[in-house]
Amino acid sequence: MSGDQVLVRPARTGDRDQVWPLARDFATSFHPEREAFNTTWSRLLESPESLLLVAELPERGIVGYLLANSHLTFLANGPVAWVEELMVDETQRKSGVGRSLMDAAEHWARSTGAAYLALASRRAGPFYLALDYEDSAVFYKKNLG
Repeated sequence: MSGDQVLVRPARTGDRDQVWPLARDFATSFHPEREAFNTTWSRLLESPESLLLVAELPERGIVGYLLANSHLTFLANGPVAWVEELMVDETQRKSGVGRSLMDAAEHWARSTGAAYLALASRRAGPFYLALDYEDSAVFYKKNLG
């Protein structure tokens, strides 16, 4: 399967049930709950600062998604973009689907005037390095729940 056959497009309301299993399986630190996912899905589709994309293959349906946000900063003299989640069905990895989603996110980030596109990853470092991203910082988090 080639990334050329994948259709990357903005998510629609009707895509929710196909994206849910991918989002559920993505999480390692948290346990997504379906009701919260449904609520967040609707809010993201309406948010002008958010990008929610799906990757669709003919005859397979949705095989990946990407969630990104843009926000203002002082240090970059304006907006920056951040990929929050990128998930590709395990059977479609290394087929170009993830690259196609990231290409679309980069295009979107440029269109927002973002100075850069960043993300955190624990498991997919080699993938992002192959896309010319660089290891730039250590990621820290504190659970507030």
